[in-house]
Amino acid sequence: MENKQKEIMLFVGLAAVGALTAFGAVMNNKAGREANPQPVAAEPADTETTTATVSESITALVAEKGTGVKVTKSSDWAEQYPNEYNTYVKNDENDEVHSYIELHPYITTLYSGYGFAIQYGSARGHTYVVEDVTSTGRPHKLANCFTCKTSDMTAAALNDNGAYAMPFEDMEAQITDAFGCFHCHQNEPGTLYVTHSYLADAMGDDLSKYDARTLSCAQCHSEYYFDPETKATTLGYVGHDNATPDKILEYYNNLLDADGNPFADWVAEDTGVRKLKTQHPEFETITAAGGIHPDMNCATCHMGTATADDGTTFTNHYWSSPLDNQELLDSSCNVCHGDLTAAVEKIQKETVARTDEIGESLAAANEALAAKVADGSLSDEDLAKARDLARTAQWYWDFVFVENSDGVHNKTLAADCLDKAEKYLGELNEIVGR
Repeated sequence: MENKQKEIMLFVGLAAVGALTAFGAVMNNKAGREANPQPVAAEPADTETTTATVSESITALVAEKGTGVKVTKSSDWAEQYPNEYNTYVKNDENDEVHSYIELHPYITTLYSGYGFAIQYGSARGHTYVVEDVTSTGRPHKLANCFTCKTSDMTAAALNDNGAYAMPFEDMEAQITDAFGCFHCHQNEPGTLYVTHSYLADAMGDDLSKYDARTLSCAQCHSEYYFDPETKATTLGYVGHDNATPDKILEYYNNLLDADGNPFADWVAEDTGVRKLKTQHPEFETITAAGGIHPDMNCATCHMGTATADDGTTFTNHYWSSPLDNQELLDSSCNVCHGDLTAAVEKIQKETVARTDEIGESLAAANEALAAKVADGSLSDEDLAKARDLARTAQWYWDFVFVENSDGVHNKTLAADCLDKAEKYLGELNEIVGR
């Protein structure tokens, strides 16, 4: 794959540790559960039960806040669930990192003044997330940077919302478990939880409309921001109808500071543009109109079931692209798609080429705007309009650039975002004389 070299959601399972369970999928909330239960043996599910569970929608439980819950580490479940744990550890094999700055040099202009202009590497196996976030060249001030990186941060936020504002180093010192079972199961194997409260808060009653195995991924594969006052990780919408690029941008535009300025992740020093950094909006993309396979969940393609040497059927906890799962391709995908790999590569090639073309042009427009700011040749009205156009065009471009499927999850939405980025870029070019 050229350029971004990202296969279809190679790491979309980030929040799907155990999202598709082969050991019962117990969905009933348990009264009087302990705050820190120890691992207990569970009866293995038979194949018929597993198959039925996979085909039916599962409702996620929402983890309670303020219970004092502690993390049972992933390794503590290894003896009872060796197949699941061994495939989880297999994520260590995904250890290659590509530098997006080297692959797309223009992003240093678009992200100038922000950490992603310093270091921006592709995701690798989720077992590396703590190592990656602590070793990156980007500055990290607060614990909220650990939001999706360690089970300990997840538990800390459940126990105290103020944990997000802790110093980064203080949270780092408390880490006992990296990204692990707790994120999706809390401490109850077989039960799927939404442990990241901001997802439940943002979705409200809409949470019940989505399969738990998709919500497990959505906890981390979603567009978020850090609340300016509390520093808490927060989603940029309330209700799923508002989980669109247009509505999220409107949300940020209406989120004003004391001086009446709209929310910004940072302000570009050379242009004064109040910029937004889209995160990884896989959930918002795949569940939008036009999203691929609305009848499936994330785990269907990125986890699936596997068979151990002794014939035991279990849930695969090695999160990978379906293109890397030949058994899945042969038994399911290619039955309908014929050649899924070729279809995916075609969409990705076209999307990446257009994303790069617009991104390079947008970077040039930013440089032209910086020159206009430096020489003071724009009127106040034109300057304000140019800044808003640059902000808006980059938002729509970034929504596609950082979404890990390169258009495959929802090629309609990707094309629409790039159309809008191109439209606002054209208006910006008129003002800056390009």
